Amino acid sequence: MRAVSDDGLPSYADLLARTDGVPPGSAWGLWGPDDQLGTLNHLTPQRTVQAAHAVRTGDRFNLDLPEPAFAPALTPTRKPLRHHMFGVSPFHRDEWLDGFYTQVGSQIDGLRHFGHPDWGFYNGADPDRLVTGDPLLGISAFAEHGIVGRGVLVDVGRYLAARGEAIDHTTNHAIGIDVVDAAAAEHGVTPRPGDIVMIRTGWVAHHLGLDRAERARAVNPLRCPGLRQSHDTVAWLWDHRVALVATDTFAVEAWPAVGDSPFVTEAERTGRLARDRHTGLMHRVLIPLLGMPLGELWRLDELAEACASDGRYECLLVAKPLNIVGGVGSPANATAIR
Repeated sequence: MRAVSDDGLPSYADLLARTDGVPPGSAWGLWGPDDQLGTLNHLTPQRTVQAAHAVRTGDRFNLDLPEPAFAPALTPTRKPLRHHMFGVSPFHRDEWLDGFYTQVGSQIDGLRHFGHPDWGFYNGADPDRLVTGDPLLGISAFAEHGIVGRGVLVDVGRYLAARGEAIDHTTNHAIGIDVVDAAAAEHGVTPRPGDIVMIRTGWVAHHLGLDRAERARAVNPLRCPGLRQSHDTVAWLWDHRVALVATDTFAVEAWPAVGDSPFVTEAERTGRLARDRHTGLMHRVLIPLLGMPLGELWRLDELAEACASDGRYECLLVAKPLNIVGGVGSPANATAIR
């Protein structure tokens, strides 16, 4: 696939052929040696101005699930927050949070979240600096830049269900990028450079519709649909100059990774690194090699209903990550405006 942009950046095929001292398949250095925004660089002021033209009615859609939405937790390393309140008088309230995991619900993964076992973190960042208080690759860079652009919804769940091919939400159903392309074409929308692409599967609605006992069984072990791990998927995202990709699933991509994933690292193949639940994930390519933020567990059902009702699958999208210096991720704090 050729790039759809004339911005002078290489295609993904060209990135895979790099021999200039950086990892093949990486965007390292394309925006300078000190870049901390990755593909958010596609969100230029001019593209934000263009995105504002997507607002027709002013209807607003909250894309964040309430905190906490997932009980039991989807993974034992992320637990629901505990909310405490107090008052110094009968006419005052204050509060604090305990156990606040920034990626427990609707979230944005920052560039600290994953490194590549063979190559390291985005743009060759020094891993010794990825600590509390150091801003390098922190989510605060996204907060300072702002995430405001054209949002495009691709309702893969509705598209497949209409064809009698409904997604089985109890499995790691792998969605090929050809299906995403076909659904977008049916919606009459084509991703443009700088877009925030949202892919709805219906998984959140499925999972939250289970009773507590069913949810407990569903997370032990968790299996969740998502994008198929393939170079075609990565090429589509990069060559369309997607600024951020978000889904209503646990990991954006199929979880766990499909058995034929091409993203098993050299360290794992040689036994230098034990295989684990991250083996084969595109996270290890999209985040550390391309610098692409990921949105997970976004609330897309209400937006999808509105899009289906009037046939418009674009919006102005505003997301405001927490300004945590050195933060790994953040609640999405995302709103779609149509």
